[in-house]
Formats: sequence, C-alpha cells, structure tokens
Amino acid sequence: MGVSVSASTAIIVAGLFFAFTTFYPVAANGFDRVSDAQHGMNERALERQNTAFSVSNATYDNTNLTVTATNDGSLGLVAGDATLLVDNEYVDVGGANATTSVEGDGDTELWLGGETLTITVNKADLSTDVVAGETRVVLVVESGVRDSAEVSA
Repeated sequence: MGVSVSASTAIIVAGLFFAFTTFYPVAANGFDRVSDAQHGMNERALERQNTAFSVSNATYDNTNLTVTATNDGSLGLVAGDATLLVDNEYVDVGGANATTSVEGDGDTELWLGGETLTITVNKADLSTDVVAGETRVVLVVESGVRDSAEVSA
C-alpha cells in the first residue's frame, strides 16, 4: 500500500472520530430532554389523578357571590391559584376581586384534603348579572381539574 491509501484511511478515521464526538453529546442531550419531558408529563398526570374537589354550593345574596368547595383529594391545593368563572367571566381568586378562606381562616392559602374553601366575590367586581338559578360558576384548580354548580339564592 502506498502513502496515499494510508493517509486517506487516517483522514477517514479522524473524520469518523470527530463525527462521533460531535454526535454523541447531541444525542445524549436529546435523550435527556425527552426523558425529562416524559417524567414531567407523568408527574402532571399523577397530580390530576390525586386531585378531587367538589363545589358544594354557590349562593348569591344581592351583595356577594359566595362559592364553597371541599377538597376531596389527597393533594393539597393553593387557594389563590384557583380560577373562578362566573357565567364565563374570569375572576382572579388570588387577586383583589375575591377573598378566600380555608376552614374559616382567611390568612392561609393552603387548601388540604377534607378542608372547605370559601370564595367571596362582591357584586361590584362582576360585570355579569348574577341571577339565582340561571348563573353557573366553574371552579378550576391549578392542575386543570374543574367542577361547577348553579347559583342559588
């Protein structure tokens, strides 16, 4: 064999070595990202599975709309992260338009299993006319689980 064949072989081997050292980290990072995404998806599915609550009642007394919900799941929830829809009008539960209390305590945001959350919204903060028997409220928690109820007087 001549020098040119040996030099060609060395260049090809060096090129393959360079290609492998470039390809391996890219493939490893891609695999890690896919694995992390699947892990996150499984965690969110488990969170949804362990989340259960029910809107016990929604009452309106011409001044305030009061929504009461009970956490029936094994997962603790954050009251301020919930979303309330009143006839498709968004009410920020953690904002200034609504007040929350868990088991009568207005200072806590942690809504544990078996506890009752009460959300109070003043009529002045709603652009929707609340009518008992016709208005529907939907409470959605951070994992996307929701429950609804009709407003009663």
